[in-house]
Amino acid sequence: MASLSVRRWRQLALWLHVTTSVGWMAQALALCVLLTTSLTTPDRDVAVAATSMAQVLDGRLLAPLANASAFTGFMLAAATPWGFFRYRWVLVKFVITLVQLHLGIFVLGSALADSAAAATTGARGPAVPLAVGSALMAGAIAFQAWVSVAKPWSTTRWMPADRRQVAGTAPRWVFVATVVGVAADLAVAALLGHPAPLISLIILGTWLVLRRRQTRAARAGATAQPEPPPSPGPAPAQATAGRR
Repeated sequence: MASLSVRRWRQLALWLHVTTSVGWMAQALALCVLLTTSLTTPDRDVAVAATSMAQVLDGRLLAPLANASAFTGFMLAAATPWGFFRYRWVLVKFVITLVQLHLGIFVLGSALADSAAAATTGARGPAVPLAVGSALMAGAIAFQAWVSVAKPWSTTRWMPADRRQVAGTAPRWVFVATVVGVAADLAVAALLGHPAPLISLIILGTWLVLRRRQTRAARAGATAQPEPPPSPGPAPAQATAGRR
């Protein structure tokens, strides 16, 4: 594995990003089906079971895959010339991902617990907005997939006028750390029953600091390069006449 090139490790990180994103979308759709079943079934036991399964699915699959998808996406942006804010399509994906993570971490988990508690009493609880929200989550991920393929829109005002000021692709160890970090955090989530992306956060934070220094060095190097000499113009008229 150590002999793999930077390109191969980058492709592996990209494959992980695509795989976890598809898994995230699939679990969001499964969550929507389970919550819809709990709303439409006349059997209370089925409703309770479906809501409980949705809660387990969120903690053991959807949330870990969402964290892995976001982490690999952030690392691919930070470790390549794409960046976070230079291209409009990348910026749109970045904002959508942050919103989804916020809703998933601070809203979805507690709302599912309330829905499971309400289902035991025969009430619907917040299952209706949860079912709609999970469907919208899957749709947002599908939209991000289209954006990644189409790459619409132009660059932003944060794109440097001199492209030499943009740092290049990160070294191989960054992509190796990305792949290892995803595997480690998924293993921890499987053991704990809920996500704990500490390793991913450490890797991302470390590289963002190093990347900032690399970008500053690239800008300083581009500024220090001398301007090319002007091209010689046409010979003066007097000199041309003297040579006739």
